[in-house]
Amino acid sequence: MPVPSPPSRSTVISRLRAAGCVFAEDEADLLLSAGLALNELLNAVQRRVDGFPLEHILGWAEFCGLRIRVDPGVFVPRRRTELLVREAAALLGAVSTGSPPSTLPVVVDLCCGSGAVGTALAALVPGIEVHASDVDLAAVRCASLNVVPVGGAVHVGDLYSALPVRLRGNVKILAVNAPYVPTASISSMPHEARVHEPRVSLDGGPDGLDIQRRVIAEAAAWLSPGGHLLIETSRRQAPVTVAAMVSGGLSPRIAGSAELDATVVIGKLL
Repeated sequence: MPVPSPPSRSTVISRLRAAGCVFAEDEADLLLSAGLALNELLNAVQRRVDGFPLEHILGWAEFCGLRIRVDPGVFVPRRRTELLVREAAALLGAVSTGSPPSTLPVVVDLCCGSGAVGTALAALVPGIEVHASDVDLAAVRCASLNVVPVGGAVHVGDLYSALPVRLRGNVKILAVNAPYVPTASISSMPHEARVHEPRVSLDGGPDGLDIQRRVIAEAAAWLSPGGHLLIETSRRQAPVTVAAMVSGGLSPRIAGSAELDATVVIGKLL
C-alpha cells in the first residue's frame, strides 16, 4: 500500500492564501519545516486555515531573534514590541556579569504574557536580575518556560501585588506591554487575536489606557532613583500616557519606530 505523500509547498500556500493569510509563503515554509508527522502537518494546516494563530500551532514565536515558547491561549508577542526591548536594553547598557547579586540591575517585565520581553532583555544584557509577572495563570506557566531558563523569576498576581516586596524602590527598568486596545475596538481585531488570545491581555478599558494608568500611578514607588518605566502604546494614545507619567512624578519622552509601527513612552524617576 503506497505511503501518502505530504502536501506540496504550493498546495499549502494556496490553502493558506485562500484563508486570508497575508504571509502564506512564509507560514507554509514554517509549517513544512516543523518536523511534523503527516497527520500532524495536515491538522496544523487545517487549524491555521480555521484561524488559529500560527504561533500557537508551532508552539513558538520569533521575537528579537529568539524562539519564545507560546502556549495556546497565551498572548502572542508582536514584532512591534521589539522597540520596547531595544529601548530598555539601551538604558541598561553594558553590565558586568561578575557583579555581586545585590548590585545586579533589577528588570521587571510587568503584564508579561509569554515573558518575551524579560527573556529577550536577559539575552541582550547579561548580568541583570529579571522578574516577570502576569495576572493570568496560563501566561505565568508559559512565561516560566521562557524566563526561568535564563535565570529569571516569574510571579502571578495583579500588577505590583505579584512582585516580591524587596523589589520596591529597587527596580531599574519597568518594561510594560499592558493591554491598550479600547474595549469597543476588540471586535475589529483579527480573528486569531480576539478569539484565541485572552481578553485580559487585550482589553485596556474604554480608552485603552486603564491598565497603563494603574501601572503609572504606582511606578515611582517601585523604581530606584534614575530608574525608568517603559510602556508600549499607540501614537494616538501616547500624549495621554505622557500626561499620566507627568502626574505620576516621572519625566517622560516618546520613542517611535516607523519600521515596526511602534510607540513606547519612557518615563524617568528623577
